Amino acid sequence: MMIPLFDDDTGLLILAGMVRYRLMPVCYVFWHGDLFEECHCLMDTSTRGVAMVPKVALDVLSCEVMRVLQLTDSCIVPIGYQVPRKVQEFHEDLYPDTVGTTPAMSAEEWWKGGNKQVEKVSLRPDKQHKPKAAPAKKKELASGGSKEVDIVSVCPSIKAPCLYQVTSHPAAPQDPARGCSTSSSPLSTPSSSAAASRSPSSTSGLSSELSLIQGPTSKFRHIQGAVTHRDTHITNLRGLNLTTPGESDGFCVNRHRVAVPLAISGGQIAICERSQPGRLPDTALPTIQNSVNVVDLSWDPFDAHRLAVAGDDAKIRVWQVPKGGLKDTLTEPEVLLQGHTEKIYSIAFHPLASGLLASSSYDLTVRLWNLENGEQVNLLTGHEDQIFCMAWSPDGKLLATLSKDGKVRIYDPRKSTAPVQEGPGPEGHRGARAVWVCEGKYLLVSGFDSRSERKLSLYSADSVSSGAVASTDIDTSPSTLIPFYDPDTGVVILSAKGETRVHIYEIVPEDPYFMECSSFNSPEPLKGFAFLPKSECNVRDVEIAVGLMLTKAAIEPVAFKVPRVKKEFFQDDVYTDTAVCWEPALTASAWLSGSNGQHKKISLKPKDMTPVSEAPKEAPVRKYLPSSVYLEEKTDEQKKEELLSAMVAKLGNIDDPLPQDSFEGVDEDEWVSGCDGNRSLDSNDGHLDIF
Repeated sequence: MMIPLFDDDTGLLILAGMVRYRLMPVCYVFWHGDLFEECHCLMDTSTRGVAMVPKVALDVLSCEVMRVLQLTDSCIVPIGYQVPRKVQEFHEDLYPDTVGTTPAMSAEEWWKGGNKQVEKVSLRPDKQHKPKAAPAKKKELASGGSKEVDIVSVCPSIKAPCLYQVTSHPAAPQDPARGCSTSSSPLSTPSSSAAASRSPSSTSGLSSELSLIQGPTSKFRHIQGAVTHRDTHITNLRGLNLTTPGESDGFCVNRHRVAVPLAISGGQIAICERSQPGRLPDTALPTIQNSVNVVDLSWDPFDAHRLAVAGDDAKIRVWQVPKGGLKDTLTEPEVLLQGHTEKIYSIAFHPLASGLLASSSYDLTVRLWNLENGEQVNLLTGHEDQIFCMAWSPDGKLLATLSKDGKVRIYDPRKSTAPVQEGPGPEGHRGARAVWVCEGKYLLVSGFDSRSERKLSLYSADSVSSGAVASTDIDTSPSTLIPFYDPDTGVVILSAKGETRVHIYEIVPEDPYFMECSSFNSPEPLKGFAFLPKSECNVRDVEIAVGLMLTKAAIEPVAFKVPRVKKEFFQDDVYTDTAVCWEPALTASAWLSGSNGQHKKISLKPKDMTPVSEAPKEAPVRKYLPSSVYLEEKTDEQKKEELLSAMVAKLGNIDDPLPQDSFEGVDEDEWVSGCDGNRSLDSNDGHLDIF
């Protein structure tokens, strides 16, 4: 819903979107009935409400013509609109007389038919009535009375809006001259205090003592997603299966190959080698014949040739793809897992133990399978409705599930078949996905609320029963957002089938938890999005993630890069040591017996690159002369000498002969003889007379 704010004096119309990150200072300016200007102001936090500050509170000497206050979840953001004019002057054309604050009549007079208008007042500073400032008051808190709430002035700026929130700190001695605390809040900065004291309107709209803080920003805020060169694409895909469940990725990838379900009888799966990009032949390709429709599929993270496929016949088939890719059609799986009584919904390999697979089904159970012997090793119960997804913790100890019954459950499969934690999950019933973030301390859930709006929620892994620690609204769309999380950077990338926009956030384990980054827009709707291991990133181009985008007829790589200036150096602040997730830490039998492990880590730094933290420091280059040169006071004599010097340089030296002085003249008799009858030279005055 859009909230309109209109200023009669200037013709500015502000359209603010509720719970949107674009506060639409969509500012429409009307002039002689024509709509000729539009601008946007992209905010850092979602909008809960907006209000326009009265005109008498504007800083007219800074050419501020409008100010809007944005209400967010935890702060108030002032947004000022200024006209580029000479400051410290009052411009009559910008500030016509505006409606005052004195009522024109009482309610009884209006009820009797009165139609008086409110008297208008001038905004000229020398004509405004300046009431005496009220003394600052302290508000003692109930818990001991040793803290006070301070409020600091507003700093109107549209380019860098300041965030304000109430903070409490120990009381300090009062300055009698100022009537306020002599110690500043730990969150305050000298620059902000100075800016507040310079602003003539610093006491308007809010009280005069607030703690000013600048909201945190992500170093990945300007991340750029770009489709790589066409030479890396796999094109001419035909007959894609678009009926896989909404929570399924739709296809799966590893470092060497891609598996794509096809809409061909027999549940066939195409295997494409990443080392052989280009146009696929028009003839039939060798495929895996799964016999039944594909519900979900996943590559074994530790075996690039093993593919697990869940079918709608409640069975899981494990296929072994030969080296070099498929040359002939595969019809017999390596392993067949049976045990579920209804259609399987999703499957997930263990992140550390080799040959360990988890599966969820419509029979409301989660089963663990040991691929080494093809047997079921555990059965998890407790779900009351359809299971949306499963997610292993980074250390492989816990398994989280989301269910249609609106619950988040965490299992410890080696200790109990019942959940060890349970709490309220997404309210919507359209689907949900989960991923562990922040080194396994939090669980990020992508789902819907009761109004069918998409949202992200963050749960503490130690207290899921307490509900979400934080949440943020995304937008309204029917597709479930599928998250990919990079543990090295804390960046989560969310895509959805049938959409073109890919959302990107940085997740931090403290307020504000969610920091929105630049999104990526694909040229056509996505059919699926899957990501490669971190080792596939080009660190020389500062890539932090590389994914494969499945479209209607192609598979296109997408690289997500962080813009940096010194790309010749290894960006060690972006690339921490990464886990070798393609090698197992232990076997399935070792994990089932109670052993734990962790991936070894390696550095992504090439041998010929120097870390940016060790780069030589460059002396700053001054582009302009210091301001003291321009502001230096000069005497009248100095100014006169500079003016004369400039004139001489322009006109030349006064002692130099003129060009005409070097011309040679003619004799008088020659001049007279050369004249015709109509002209004569008057010898008396030397003038040429023409008759």
